[in-house]
Amino acid sequence: MIANDARTVWATELETELKDNILAFWLKHSIDEQHGGFLGQVNRDLTVIEDAPKSLVLNTRLLWTFSYAYRVYGDANYLAAAERAFNYINVHFFDRANGGLYWMLNADGSPLEGKKQIYGQAFAVYAYSEYYRATRDAKALETAIQLFQLIERYGFDPIYGGYIEALSEEWKETEDFSLSDKDLNEKKSMNTHLHVMEAYTNLYRVWQSAELQKQLASLINITIEHIVDKETGHFKLFFDEAWRSQSPHISYGHDIEGSWLLVEAAEVLGDSKLIEAAKTVALKMADAVLANGYDVDGGLFNEAEGSTIIDDNKDWWPQAEAMVGFYNAYQLTGNKAYIDAALRSWRFIQQSMIDHMYGEWYWSVQRDGSPSDNEQKISAWKCPYHNSRACFELLERLKHEENHHN
Repeated sequence: MIANDARTVWATELETELKDNILAFWLKHSIDEQHGGFLGQVNRDLTVIEDAPKSLVLNTRLLWTFSYAYRVYGDANYLAAAERAFNYINVHFFDRANGGLYWMLNADGSPLEGKKQIYGQAFAVYAYSEYYRATRDAKALETAIQLFQLIERYGFDPIYGGYIEALSEEWKETEDFSLSDKDLNEKKSMNTHLHVMEAYTNLYRVWQSAELQKQLASLINITIEHIVDKETGHFKLFFDEAWRSQSPHISYGHDIEGSWLLVEAAEVLGDSKLIEAAKTVALKMADAVLANGYDVDGGLFNEAEGSTIIDDNKDWWPQAEAMVGFYNAYQLTGNKAYIDAALRSWRFIQQSMIDHMYGEWYWSVQRDGSPSDNEQKISAWKCPYHNSRACFELLERLKHEENHHN
């Protein structure tokens, strides 16, 4: 157990980071005054890349972040940012002809890439259900449900279970599956299933339909049965449609993120058997990351193949997820080693990830602690969701612990 005064200090540091650095940065530097919505890319030194495309991932994650922030703090500035994201996505990202959301827009808000990436549709479900939790706007819930139904109609694999990565703009079969240029072009991925599960969990909080209940349970089972390697406790990353693994790589950030999201999904679903199974798997995953992916300075490496680290950079988001994942493992076991790991992750973030000159977090730091060559501070994938969520989650969990012990 963490001492009360240490808990208070940590909570204060997290809240300061969340409000004064992360959320404040996005309120100040991400607004696109010229075209509406949010800027597509801003570099480390705050240079705006004028013609950068606008991604569905960034915009839905902004909607989620500021909806959550408003729900917790009731600050009108957070509501304004959430409404800005909500309105922009509604006007520009929705494909009026085919349903669902475009993957990428031009800087001026016109469609650039129309393909229906299930990952992107899932993030919209996640964000719209959060906006509904924050505002009780009926249109938000209605939209989240419609998107859930589109994912089920076109993305669900009735033969092997789970979800196909992507479909064409018209929701037809496509050969172009990959999320980004560093992903394999395979029909199924860990990443998409993780985030569909996360989205369905959030939707289930506000809409307990029988179909959603069934599909969320199925996702939890698929994660445990097919996606987590039973031997190693690491996620397998890419699959053919029949769940045959197509890559030997390990992503430590996804492992530790997945460990706590899996438990959260089972708990929100409320199925006691699945909760027990999820907890067992989560601890195996947390142990595997702690043993193999954790550097002496408290930073998490990016990727490995077998026992060999193949990318020893430390991207911003695995560090955020490590705090939550290790704290979750501590809550499940009471084992002090996990809380030490969570706190060391936080110290590493404070020392190495936070950009004390320009604000927010670096994309990545190298093994020696210097920032990597990725200049992006705001971009298609560089967003406030992982780091704000880690702060939200830990603040909630620390408060719960405090109430529990008082």
